[in-house]
Amino acid sequence: MIKNNSFISAGKNAFSGMKYFFLHERNGKIQLAIAAMVTTLSVAVHISTTQWLIVLVCMAMVISLEMLNTALENLCNLVKEEYHPLIKIVKDVAAAAVLFTAIISVVIGLIIFLPKIISYL
Repeated sequence: MIKNNSFISAGKNAFSGMKYFFLHERNGKIQLAIAAMVTTLSVAVHISTTQWLIVLVCMAMVISLEMLNTALENLCNLVKEEYHPLIKIVKDVAAAAVLFTAIISVVIGLIIFLPKIISYL
């Protein structure tokens, strides 16, 4: 593999990875749909600037960890196709990182959105 260190080349590679993730990975599509719904809800209930920052950080963390989880899973599958207990641990812990961040993000979302939704009822 030829290494090209230019900033533009690195940016193109990153966008290529993002495009692949959102177009070809089931969890990428799910996370993108959830992010779109949360963004729509945020606009609809007029969250504050601080709440926007928190929501955006939560979305970025969950999606970024999902991307890293996907990359690790693919790398593990390349290294060893058959079952190996250490590969299982790597995959499970990477998935746990996504799950943990998603759970905390849901709790944060409830703290931000629940009072606003209740006030509309």
